[in-house]
Amino acid sequence: MYGSRRGGGFYQGGGGRRGYEGEGGRRGADGGGERRGGGGGGGRGRGRGGGGRGGMKRPPPGLKGKDIGLWYARQNRERHEREEKSGKNLPSISMNANQVQNVGRTLNSLDGGAGPGQSQPSYGDDPLGQEWDQRLSSIKKLHFDDDDTGAGSSRDVKHEIDVFADPDGWIQDNAQKRKKMSGKEQQRGDALTEQLNNIEESDFKRAYLANVFGNQLRDKGGLEAMKKNTLGLHRRTDLDNRLYEDLVDQQNNQMYQRMLEVRKKLPSYKMRDEIVDTIRNNQVVVLSGETGCGKTTQVAQFLLEDAVASGEGSTCRIVCTQPRRISAISVAQRVAEERGEKLGRSVGYQIRLEAILPRVEGSILYCTTGIVLQWLQGDPLLSQVSHLVLDEIHERDMVSDFLICIAKDLIKVRSDLKVVLMSATLNAEQFSEYFGGCPMLHIPGFTYPVKEYYLEDVLEITRFMFENDKHTPIWKRRENKKTKEFEEMITPYLRNLEREQQYSNLTIQELYKKNSEELNLELILELLRHISRLPMGAVLVFLPGWDNISKLHNMIKDDTMLSSRNHLVIPLHSMMPTVSQREVFDPPPKGVRKIILATNIAETSITIDDIVYVIDGGRIKMKNYDKEANLVTLLPEWVTLANARQRRGRAGRVQEGVCYHLYTRARERLLDDYPLPEIQRTRLEEIILHIKILKLGSVRPFLSKIMMPPDSSVVEISLQMLQAINALDREENLTPLGFHLARLPMDPLTGRMLLMGAIFSCISPVLTVAASLSFKDPFVVPLGKERQVDEIKRRLGKGMQSDHLLLVKVFEGWEQACKYRDERNYCWDNFLSSSILSQLKNMRRQFMGLLYDHEFVNTRDPNGAEVNRNSENIALVRAIITAGLYPNVARIMPRGGKPKPNKPLKIRTAQERSVTLHPKSVNEQERDFDYPWLMYREKIKSSKVFIHDSSMVPNYPLLFFGEKLNYDPTEGVINVDGFVRVRSSRHVAQLVQNLRNELDQLLEYKISHPGITRWDRNSKEGMLLHTIVDLISSERGTSQDSCYYDSDDQDDDGC
Repeated sequence: MYGSRRGGGFYQGGGGRRGYEGEGGRRGADGGGERRGGGGGGGRGRGRGGGGRGGMKRPPPGLKGKDIGLWYARQNRERHEREEKSGKNLPSISMNANQVQNVGRTLNSLDGGAGPGQSQPSYGDDPLGQEWDQRLSSIKKLHFDDDDTGAGSSRDVKHEIDVFADPDGWIQDNAQKRKKMSGKEQQRGDALTEQLNNIEESDFKRAYLANVFGNQLRDKGGLEAMKKNTLGLHRRTDLDNRLYEDLVDQQNNQMYQRMLEVRKKLPSYKMRDEIVDTIRNNQVVVLSGETGCGKTTQVAQFLLEDAVASGEGSTCRIVCTQPRRISAISVAQRVAEERGEKLGRSVGYQIRLEAILPRVEGSILYCTTGIVLQWLQGDPLLSQVSHLVLDEIHERDMVSDFLICIAKDLIKVRSDLKVVLMSATLNAEQFSEYFGGCPMLHIPGFTYPVKEYYLEDVLEITRFMFENDKHTPIWKRRENKKTKEFEEMITPYLRNLEREQQYSNLTIQELYKKNSEELNLELILELLRHISRLPMGAVLVFLPGWDNISKLHNMIKDDTMLSSRNHLVIPLHSMMPTVSQREVFDPPPKGVRKIILATNIAETSITIDDIVYVIDGGRIKMKNYDKEANLVTLLPEWVTLANARQRRGRAGRVQEGVCYHLYTRARERLLDDYPLPEIQRTRLEEIILHIKILKLGSVRPFLSKIMMPPDSSVVEISLQMLQAINALDREENLTPLGFHLARLPMDPLTGRMLLMGAIFSCISPVLTVAASLSFKDPFVVPLGKERQVDEIKRRLGKGMQSDHLLLVKVFEGWEQACKYRDERNYCWDNFLSSSILSQLKNMRRQFMGLLYDHEFVNTRDPNGAEVNRNSENIALVRAIITAGLYPNVARIMPRGGKPKPNKPLKIRTAQERSVTLHPKSVNEQERDFDYPWLMYREKIKSSKVFIHDSSMVPNYPLLFFGEKLNYDPTEGVINVDGFVRVRSSRHVAQLVQNLRNELDQLLEYKISHPGITRWDRNSKEGMLLHTIVDLISSERGTSQDSCYYDSDDQDDDGC
């Protein structure tokens, strides 16, 4: 089959480059054509039928065994390729007589000439069969190109925007602005404003123009001009005196004094004066210090107390960024406790959707890096900040690197701004060089000595033996890069060990096996048995991912020595319930050894005080972007030296510790110093939108200024993607759509889905999907309960064929349970996290508030009746999902044969011949789809190329919201993007094309003129949208004879 019945749409702007084809369709009154099975009608064997190998010529003589199977597989592929080209296996669309009449009436009425949203009278019936060729003229678009001046417009733009003024105004006379612009810039600006004449004067237009011209002026070095209109921090003597008196009273507080004694024991406190003096005398300072030295909690307090004591409290407002929400909250709570006060006085925090703000002057605010980016939209100079403290910069996350680059520009025009960069590792030189050789300070940490062992030592201790290489398949033993590296770099080291005779022959023999460099859970189990005989102390095992954690947990559970009451095994992973993770920090009962199985989250994000033994598996899973394959990868790779240091440092916090590295000393010499910065291993669409909305100028020059800039080819790929979805024009200006997307706190595809949900008045389910895609899904997976979770998801998602609609159902069920105060049981029964669902609820409110502020809806209530008039139309919700996620389309390929539960589906994308549904997907075991199209959130290569968060969608959503349509009358096929292709009669294709043109024009108007959608059928807007929604809702799949299985499989049975 194909899939369920939903449809969708999206603001057209070129779309992307993916799509999936498949069988489908149905008989229609008007030339839609019927779907044909991929296998033909014959029987088995050598019969004439198309099924199985019937009708296929015999293999050439001389082939034997596997070669015969490969020959048949190649023949099958070639046959399917021929059928694809002919359109035989493509899905089809058709319209019945009533639909043709309705579409014709709508198109005729739209010829009346009134603008979008204007009322029209009722229209009489149009004759059936009327040709609409005259309506195929191109629609005027808001492309801001030099060669398209939009000269037909009659209205003048009275003002241009001065971005160097108050953020809410920013308007000055056109003549004054033109004096600052070169002739070429004037010409470009004239062309842009002239093309924007068809956007009516509004707050949106003024803000949008402010952004466009602000970016152009920033390229001219306009940052300096901002100072003249910036208020900044001003000294107030009366406030300085009050803050000083408060500080004196506070320091006499008993609670403050008790906590001060604790603070004085921290290594950072011993350097208090040196830290304060260095920051006071320099604009930028780099501070490094090992975890536990106190830099995060103490440095900001040092600066605040010094400023207040010096009578400068009124001009002291310290902002300290944290990469994670939980860190911002917990650190703020700790600092407030140390100061003997509650949050909201001199200390506060701000994260997404939550804040306890401190007083404005004389204060410390801990916040996530994203919060600072939001401030920059309204205050480009951070004029109300005296000290910007960027913490945990060694993690090199993309937003922190971005903020560091902005800070480097800011200090050029704000000599009063102090910037403090804090890192947990000794890579301060790199940051110092970036800021022109600024001073560096290192705060020594305090840990007990840690004894380190390597793989050769572990094998000597355990006498463990790896599986012989000869048992490894030949194809795995082929000469490759890894083998060559082993021979050239590791083998000489092993020969030296032989000569020195420090290790037994058995150990040397095992190290020569190339699979000794692979992660081996049996070895870790043997090492845990060894540790169980050592003195008490918790064990922390670092593993690459959830699959390794799950397998090792089961192995420990089945081991008679480790599964006793004397061992408590705790997995630590984001998929685990929060309640279970809290056990990590609790001391175990007396006589019980705690064993924690964790990913790299335990390197820096959390501190577990009772760890004595660390097992470093030597591997880490990192997301990377393969620019050649245009694919995100998530594969295990060697740790870096920085990772290894962090892991070693987890032991020895309360007593002498031990760290076992499961790689040789020779391998350690080959490890990189630090992980690649995130900005060098990810797509850049979101960061580019940040650049444009913050008016930082042209993309390429700005990104080139980042400390370790991204690859220029990845920049080009990301720019092309944003242009493909019509978020940027060819001059890299934000389009009206891009301007909206840049102001939404989510990726551009999810943002586009949200806007379309508002326009089509089905906002509540779309809010849920958008919130989950921007955060995480609410399911938790306790170890040992994986199958039960899968069964629950399949039960809840039965018949939906959609991970996204499953989320909608789960959230709506939780809201109902909350009404009856039964949410606890609801979450327990369905393996759901109440805290995640609560966060999704808050995010829905935030998103709805933003849509209200941007005037796409007329209420802040996510469940308001008017904005949800179509929320029960699941077909339309599917269409909006399509509108958002396009071009992320996959196609279930046709194949003859009866549905077989154990046979994998053959799924392709425009780039990959084979992809796989992720095991977490509710669609993973589905074999009977109504339509061959799957929209997905992302594809990631790990053991295979997996597509995540998928939904089956019908044909019409792709036709209305994909790329530009092209019809081939000889094949009778509508081509969307070269990959998405649908069979249709010429007449139906023409009607769809005309509707698509009208929809594009309407959506373009709605995006540049935000407002509530009019569903009155007497308005052009309402008439058009009703017609499209009716078509989307009426499409039905015919799945009873479709077969979608691996086309390379050899036992074709025919449908």
